[in-house]
Amino acid sequence: MSAEVTVHPQAATGPALVADLRSDTLTRPSAGMREAMVDAPVGDDVYGEDPTVALLEQRVASLLGHEAALFMPTGSMANQVALRLHAGPGQEVISDHLAHVLRAELGAAAAYSGITTRSWVAHRGLLDVDTALAVMVADGGPYQVGTACVVVENTHNFGGGTVQPLAAMRRLREQTRQVGVGVHLDGARLWNAHVATGVPLADYGACADTVSVCLSKGLGAPVGSVLVASQERVEQARVLRKRMGGGMRQVGILAAAGAWAIEHQLDRLADDHARTSTVAGILGGAYPEVVDPAAVETNILVLDTAAVGWSGPDLVAAAAGRGVLGYPTDTRHARFVWHLDADDAMTEHAVAVLLDLLGQRGTGRST
Repeated sequence: MSAEVTVHPQAATGPALVADLRSDTLTRPSAGMREAMVDAPVGDDVYGEDPTVALLEQRVASLLGHEAALFMPTGSMANQVALRLHAGPGQEVISDHLAHVLRAELGAAAAYSGITTRSWVAHRGLLDVDTALAVMVADGGPYQVGTACVVVENTHNFGGGTVQPLAAMRRLREQTRQVGVGVHLDGARLWNAHVATGVPLADYGACADTVSVCLSKGLGAPVGSVLVASQERVEQARVLRKRMGGGMRQVGILAAAGAWAIEHQLDRLADDHARTSTVAGILGGAYPEVVDPAAVETNILVLDTAAVGWSGPDLVAAAAGRGVLGYPTDTRHARFVWHLDADDAMTEHAVAVLLDLLGQRGTGRST
């Protein structure tokens, strides 16, 4: 989408047009993807006999520079299996206060693995290595819980699609390695970081012992994530996946969708970034207190709705009533995410609606 967006006033009331920007998980399989799924050779993956799954795992492990990989049904399971590989009951995982593993996986690390967690405050989710190292306790002895793993999220969901600087990730990895603390990279949207920066996926992968990447965010597959690590850790992960109920059978049908997405829909993430940047520029130009366009790096737009008198939930509800769907991340913020099914017409519609609603300031709607 070019920067010269034409905002059509009538789009705000067009009953037939709905821009669903709640998440980039909402895409539908394309015709080519469906064809690949139908034609996929399959086997029983619990026995390690599905050839399409094996090819996907080999491909992703190679892209990220790791020895092996394991196909997972969800990103949350991939993350939780990774955390259990690093930490046992009574040990600690640390991350920033906005991290998905701490905020949006329903306490799974504690519920399933007996893992405790701590966090540090991170502006827009950006990695502050010195702060992370200050929180980390490599060896707590008999008095303090010991940190087993540091989690870095890239790109950062609740931070607003922010890209973690490669230099910071490398420094963290160097420092943690020296004291025997692991690093897990929650790379659900690592594809977006790669496309936005041009940094090779393997360079990001080298900054962590374990990496999870999602196939159903951005890339457009209907389901699935992949966990990469050493061969030894992946063998352990296969057991943990089964224990958590994630053993799958003739799942090559789904793995084929992920493989097709990597092959055909990776580079086009740049289109999502461009549309998001354009919308941020328009909204930020009119209401700079709501969003800083320079801080919008990928496909996620987070608006500070309280800056103009809206609570996040109320703004989202009002926009939904006019055909623009978003997600309230908290009482003062709303998130809108671009994806392959959000085209120029939907983007123009979203701009028109959001400009109008943000202009209704001073109404006492904030909570």
